[in-house]
Amino acid sequence: MLTILFDGIAYGMLLFVLACGLTITLGLMNFINLAHGAFAMVGGYVTVVMMNRLGLSFYLSLPAAFIVTAALGAALEITLYRRLYRASHLDQVLFSIGLVFMAIAGADYFMGGQQQLIRLPPELSGQMEVFGVGIGRYRLFIILVCAALAVALQLALTKTRFGSRLRAAVDDRRTALGLGINVSLVFVMTFAVGSGLAGLGGALGTEVLGLDPNFPLKFMIYFLIVVAVGGTSTVSGPFLASLILGIADVAGKYYVPDAGAFVIYALMIVLLLVRPHGLFSREG
Repeated sequence: MLTILFDGIAYGMLLFVLACGLTITLGLMNFINLAHGAFAMVGGYVTVVMMNRLGLSFYLSLPAAFIVTAALGAALEITLYRRLYRASHLDQVLFSIGLVFMAIAGADYFMGGQQQLIRLPPELSGQMEVFGVGIGRYRLFIILVCAALAVALQLALTKTRFGSRLRAAVDDRRTALGLGINVSLVFVMTFAVGSGLAGLGGALGTEVLGLDPNFPLKFMIYFLIVVAVGGTSTVSGPFLASLILGIADVAGKYYVPDAGAFVIYALMIVLLLVRPHGLFSREG
């Protein structure tokens, strides 16, 4: 039971890092970016290329995945995304879905359609015993890294000048411009960080979730569930939602494998019936 709980927490933490970028772009920037999973896939492939083809360390691949996907996100924000900030949500959905299929085709062409595997460093492989409970070393590593990222992200959005400028730019762009805030720079930096976090989550999740060209489609629904259940007005909501859904998903697949995939959707429905606007969202 404790092992399942631990694995569920690790899975939930990973879901949060993968989905928190979507929370930022949807909740703070009011942009529906369904191509968020494509950035996660790019981060995973950066890790695969660096480890399997270049022979570099796993620890070097993690910051590289963040930097590459952040740079890609910034480039796409400047050239494509900012043109659709004032477009309808339907246009945003259709545009980002188109990017998803382009990313899938590109990944299949350049990397092949097979499942990608990586070999973790020896110190992250295997299990360790803690109070008689078998704990995967890599799962523990994921929990520690993702917890640190969650705290850093919450502090950055609520306690820093950049977070204040971002909220001001979203709430009233004209007033923010009048106050001397470079709204375009704030938006591109925000989009870059969100994309980078997705890439980092993809790098961390390569060994746990698997990686192939269909990754953005397979996990798109999970990202949307986290955002829907957690809400988009805070980081705390998606973080708690990720933990709840991660534990429920792992436990459901272990105890009721025939209906395991159904558990997370049933839980989503129950939570949305109780809190239609998300766990920590305010109505309106």
